[in-house]
Amino acid sequence: MLLQISLAENLNNLEPLQEGELTMSYWELAFKGGWVMIPILVLSIIAVYIFFERYFAIKKAEKVDFNFMNKIKDYIHDDKIDSAVTLCQSSENPVAKMIEKGISRIGRPLNDINAAIENVGKLEIYKLEKGLPTLATVAGAAPMIGFLGTVMGMIRAFYDMSNAGANIDVSLLSSGIYTAMITTMAGLMVGIVAFLAYNALVAKVEKVVFRLEANTTEFMDLLNEPVNN
Repeated sequence: MLLQISLAENLNNLEPLQEGELTMSYWELAFKGGWVMIPILVLSIIAVYIFFERYFAIKKAEKVDFNFMNKIKDYIHDDKIDSAVTLCQSSENPVAKMIEKGISRIGRPLNDINAAIENVGKLEIYKLEKGLPTLATVAGAAPMIGFLGTVMGMIRAFYDMSNAGANIDVSLLSSGIYTAMITTMAGLMVGIVAFLAYNALVAKVEKVVFRLEANTTEFMDLLNEPVNN
């Protein structure tokens, strides 16, 4: 019974210490990571900016009128080429730009038309992928910088330990250990988020590419119809 009371009192005494630790500011922890936290912070800002900028740009490219190709077919069948071009110019998306290039090449060999459309498609895909290599670099570089901070922190801890000799104190080593642990955590967090953001954007780009290929095939089939008839 006395042992239970003693354990209960010890646990109660520990609670304020745990609460005190949890109330430590995240900024205070970040500062304990040292100057290595600065490039990690810069990389995190770059990753957030690229993700949202590319996300809205790709989302805009995904917006295509489902009746767009049907209207193009009607205009071409009715020999209203100017109306088809005007419709493409009024739609600001990669599909419209590719079809506009194809319409402007009507009358030339089909291989030339297809090549012109593919060139425009490659250019549009390149525009959509702008910034993705940088985001992939952030995903790989942030953990490496964090590990660099870990190595530096451990070197500092062992250096302080060697200078202390027999008078080793935990508080003497805390600075280096803080640097080692915090930079690793920060680098991994930024790297994981950037990696997930990169893959999410790549998946959205692939969806746009699939739609471009489908519309290109549909347009080329449309040009082949008079020949087949």
